Amino acid sequence: MKSNTKKEFSRQKISGIEPTVFWRIAEDIPKSLSWGMMGFSILIPLLCWFLFATYSGVNPTFLPSPSDVIDALVRLWQKGFLTKDIAASFTRVTIGFFLSTLVAIPLGIMMGSFASIRSLFEPIIGIVRYMPAPAFIPLLIIYLGIDEPPKIALIFIGTLFFNVLMIMDAVKFIPKDLIETTYTLGGSRWQVLSQVITPYIIPSMLDAFRVNMAASWNLVVVAELLAASEGLGKRILLAQKFLKTDEIFACLIVLGLIGFALDLSFRLFLRLTCKWALD
Repeated sequence: MKSNTKKEFSRQKISGIEPTVFWRIAEDIPKSLSWGMMGFSILIPLLCWFLFATYSGVNPTFLPSPSDVIDALVRLWQKGFLTKDIAASFTRVTIGFFLSTLVAIPLGIMMGSFASIRSLFEPIIGIVRYMPAPAFIPLLIIYLGIDEPPKIALIFIGTLFFNVLMIMDAVKFIPKDLIETTYTLGGSRWQVLSQVITPYIIPSMLDAFRVNMAASWNLVVVAELLAASEGLGKRILLAQKFLKTDEIFACLIVLGLIGFALDLSFRLFLRLTCKWALD
């Protein structure tokens, strides 16, 4: 990293441009600046929201203030609704996404490794992945009823094909030198798959899961809006019926915080398990 910084510094000196910390291409910035900018990215929207809700004259029924939303969060927590709704939504997402990964990992690796498997599955996956997952809801309700199975199946369908294709692409970009070297050293086809390809794509696989986890939360809210007794999507629907926009904002903020926490968890897991890929 230091050598790269020195190279850029020298390039900028040669071109007559003074190097700046803020505008360095593909370089890290100081931790203090990074934390400061992340804080501004949150504080500035909150400040704009507070000023607009307080001084614009908009009816609080349509635009509650941050303090109203905090009160709604406390109220939902004290009544026990928030914990139950979070637990219900989180359980559905976890089961559906886990089942998706169980299928996507081996299928994506096989499609990326073998052109024959790719030719067999890629056309149908390419077609189905452009079908909006919520469009399957009527069929899922007809086939699976209105309890938990259709909600889990919706998350499974909505994330499976994207996970498969992103894992497949990660396998396709593995340097062929690694595979050829393994064969040269006497490795078998199974060893190439299990000891070369699979470890190599773990960082890309985790990045794919980070991206597609957001889709699973979008889908669970859609499913709960249609048929659910509890869940964050159901809580939003109930709040909408009684014009409790403060509770709608509260649920949206909870969804955002959950997503942010999951994203940080994936990053931390990647940093702890794949240090070799971050050097």
